[in-house]
Order: sequence, then C-alpha cells, then structure tokens
Amino acid sequence: MSTRTVAVTARTIPGTGRPHRRRGVGRRVVGGFLYSLGLPFLLLVLWGVLSTSSTNRFFPGPVAIAESFIDTWVGAAFVEDVLPSLYRLALGILASIVLGVAAGTLIGLFGWLRELLEPLLEFFRSIPPPVLIPVVMLLLGITDTMKVVVIVSGALWPVLLNTIDGVRAIDSVMSETAESFQVTWWERLWFLVLPAASPRIMAGVRQSLSVALILMVISEMFASSAGLGYRIAYFQRNYLIAEMWSGILLLGLVGVLLAVTFGVVERRVLRWYHGIREVNRA
Repeated sequence: MSTRTVAVTARTIPGTGRPHRRRGVGRRVVGGFLYSLGLPFLLLVLWGVLSTSSTNRFFPGPVAIAESFIDTWVGAAFVEDVLPSLYRLALGILASIVLGVAAGTLIGLFGWLRELLEPLLEFFRSIPPPVLIPVVMLLLGITDTMKVVVIVSGALWPVLLNTIDGVRAIDSVMSETAESFQVTWWERLWFLVLPAASPRIMAGVRQSLSVALILMVISEMFASSAGLGYRIAYFQRNYLIAEMWSGILLLGLVGVLLAVTFGVVERRVLRWYHGIREVNRA
C-alpha cells in the first residue's frame, strides 16, 4: 500500500468513505454550543444556591421566576402584550434600516450634501430619544405609530451614520474604474456602492437592534395600557417581583433571538466578506 493510500485511509471513516473532518467539525460545533451554555448554567446554579439562604423578597430564586414566567407569559398575555410589542419592534427596526440606508447612501455619495447636513445631524444625534417621547405623544397621540416613531428616532442613527461612513470609504480606484467603463449610476449603486458599504451597514444594524429593544420598552412605559414594557412596569408598581423578573427574562430572550437571527442574516449577506477574511487569515 502506498503512502498516499495510507494517508487517505487515515482520514476516512471505515465503511463510509467520508472524511473524519466532518466529524471534527460537528464536534467543534457541539463543543462550542456546550461551552457557550456553560457559564449561564453555572450562574443559574450559583443563583439557586444563594437564593435558598436569602430572605430578600426582591431577588427570588430561578425556580420561582421560571414558574412565574410560565404562569404569566404562556397564555393570553403573550397574545395581548408580547406579540404587539414584537410587531412594533419589527416595524421600527425595518423602518430604521430602510431610512438609514437610503438617506445614508444619498448623503455619502454627495460631498456637498454631507457638509450641509453634518451640523444638523450631529445636533439631532446628540438628543436622547426618550426626551422626544412627550413631543411625539403630543403630535401623534398615544398610538402604535407613536411607539414606532420613538423606536425609529433612536435606532435610525447607527444605521445612518455607518452607511455614510461606508459609502465615503469606497475605494477611489474602483469608482474611477466604473466611470471609465461607463457603468450606469444604478449599476454602480447596486453592484459597487452598496456591496462595498455593506460591512459597515451591517455593523450599524447590529447596534440599532439593542437601541430599538430599549426604546420599545421605554415607549410602552409611558401612558400605555398594553405591551411588554407596560406589563413590567405594572408588576413593579404592584410589587409582583417574580412576575417583574420574568418579564426581564423575556426581554433577554428576545434580545438573544434578535442577535441569533441577525448573525444568520449577516453570514448570508456578507458571505463574500467573511470568505475574504478567512482566506486572509489562512
């Protein structure tokens, strides 16, 4: 048997012909998943041990919170409070992405427009979005539109500013090459500008997700009668401590779901970008 045959045999699973590398990748994925759950599991165990000897009613144990979570959110409250909040959150994130990318691309492409709007953008960016809630309430009333506008007022800025920076950072050689080949404005926008700026755009979207989640809760705490934020504030005012912590736990789970969903979308949208980075690292 030749040396090459021995090497190939050593890399395959007997009877299948499949390489051991697939098994190694599967082990790394499972190992990474278990490793990521290790610290939260240890924290839960430590929390449960400490709560058994604690008499502080404001910090119930994980078992009590889990029971309250099931009793509170599995049922009518999920339809009446959680789903409308997620709907408004999705609308706010989608509107922030569309407006941020469109306005950021336009501002980034034209230098005179960027210089004209830069002081105005810096002014409005420095205003904390929760301060605008009373103004938006006066203009739009206590409606779902008001809550979506509050979400957009804060989640818009990371997408907008990162889009402007991404468009400005396009390689001048690529732009001049497109002009020399007489590429149309639409083709240059779709095949050059947006792909080149997409890594920074996705970085802005990642930042806007956490901002949107925070503003969703804040907008529902003001003069609202439904929603996840309203329900958490209601539990706090009525000293329903375990229920309040269960709402906070639900918010954390929503944040994790957003992060995981964004990670999947980002890997698909920027697969060329991550491929180039892996090649460079190799």
